[in-house]
Amino acid sequence: MDEQSDKKIAGQKQRDQMLKLVAKGFYNELTNYGVRKDEIVWVASHLLDNLLAQEKKPAEGVEYYDTIFTLASVKDEWADRKQIAIQQVTLRPLEALVVSKVIAWLKVPAVRESFVPTFPENEGELQKHFTHPTREYFGIYYNDQAVGIVGGENIDLRAGKLEMKKLVGESGLQGKGIGKRATFGFLYYAFMIRNLNKVYIHSRDINMRNINLNSRFGFELEGVFFDDIRAGDKHQDIVRMALFKPRWLQIFSRGA
Repeated sequence: MDEQSDKKIAGQKQRDQMLKLVAKGFYNELTNYGVRKDEIVWVASHLLDNLLAQEKKPAEGVEYYDTIFTLASVKDEWADRKQIAIQQVTLRPLEALVVSKVIAWLKVPAVRESFVPTFPENEGELQKHFTHPTREYFGIYYNDQAVGIVGGENIDLRAGKLEMKKLVGESGLQGKGIGKRATFGFLYYAFMIRNLNKVYIHSRDINMRNINLNSRFGFELEGVFFDDIRAGDKHQDIVRMALFKPRWLQIFSRGA
């Protein structure tokens, strides 16, 4: 079997995995909305009817955030002031005072349980966590107010990679694009300042919204770990996505 055939088979397996992921996520959403199992069969039949009736194929590809961000969007003041700004959002090295706010944000179960693994709930332990040599975290500031954190864990300089984690915890700030700007700023830091090659993320269970959002930064599905962790009395899946520096530059260097 030649190399091209091997790549084709590997690509198909990844696509099969993604479709399985989508199907499971859709099933979970239906059950969360109270749809009975017998009604899901009815929904599936209507999906097929819609497919057969569809005259136009859905648009292929991904709409990246390159219409919102380019490298020129970043105000790089790292050398002089140790900060990076993207419009009203600024990233600065994490300060101890912000850790107290993180503790409060993590008291919301949906926030705390979204991380893999969960962060320590004790302030002293959390402070040690953030300052470990294999981690680097930043405070996210919106109009100079601390509203969240973003950073890297499992930093491997030899391999040139890290795992990204992000939290915008301040209430009432949803829909302002803070998380998107913080993500792009951190990717800029990882790729342009630290000169790393790979940033990867883990998502707990199936969250198609997050998968789609991450895809618009250039992340691609790298793997799905089924029933990989236990939360309460249930097992949950873990999704891993990855982004490589050459791909990120290809998307966001336009017009820079």
